[in-house]
Amino acid sequence: MAAFQKTIFFLVVALLLSDLATACGEAGASGVEFTYSGAAGPDKWGSLSPQFRACTQGNRQSPVHIVKKETVRNANLKTLERDYIPTNATLVNNVFNILIQYNQNVGSVIVNEKKYHLKQMHWHSPAEHTIDGVRHPVELHLVHFSDDGNITVVAVLYKFGSEDKLLLQIKDKVDELAKDVCSLSGEKVTHIPLGVIDTKALKHGSHKYYRYVGSLTSPPCTENVIWNIAGKVREMSEEQAAALKAPLDVKYKHNSRPLQPLNGRTVEFYDKKKLTETN
Repeated sequence: MAAFQKTIFFLVVALLLSDLATACGEAGASGVEFTYSGAAGPDKWGSLSPQFRACTQGNRQSPVHIVKKETVRNANLKTLERDYIPTNATLVNNVFNILIQYNQNVGSVIVNEKKYHLKQMHWHSPAEHTIDGVRHPVELHLVHFSDDGNITVVAVLYKFGSEDKLLLQIKDKVDELAKDVCSLSGEKVTHIPLGVIDTKALKHGSHKYYRYVGSLTSPPCTENVIWNIAGKVREMSEEQAAALKAPLDVKYKHNSRPLQPLNGRTVEFYDKKKLTETN
């Protein structure tokens, strides 16, 4: 990639990552705060800023309800090729969610023969996507960007059960984050270095997933995001789920956007095992 193209790519990624972090430090810069209820709640997001118009005017919004029997089997879909490597990361209290941010290469996923680089992951509670009427207690979003600035998200649903190995690695840091609550003035985002995090467990669930085209689930609700919802539901303990909420202000402990209409969109389904059996 030429030097100029690299410069443009990193500028685009920086802007989009800023869009994904509108509250606290980012909200302080724009003067815009959004919440998950009340006067700045989801039904008002589109009127809070011209940058947020897609939240109410867009017709390909996320999250959505997935009905298994209405999904379409697409023989052209492939196993999600994910290649994540252990690398340094930072834990961030972004006011409206807790995220792990990467400032160096941690790996990528191949979607529609295009490579997308993992930039950050964050949690929503309860889960935003529902399947056959079931809403799980937690949903993890792994946010990836391509070199030309497009976005794909791999979503992982969690039920209560055994402890999640990823969260076990950062337990002490999450507890530390809860002691340094982000200021409501929007002038401070808390960052805690994590050191090297092993992300190999996150590669599971690539052989069965749902796919559709939607949007970011928080302002500015940018559309044309390719969603991949893993078919395998993972587990975390109730204590771990509570720890992810602890650093958040009460306005954001429930940080799940309401379901959005499909508006004619198709949800595709890929299951490598069943595809192999039919062949």
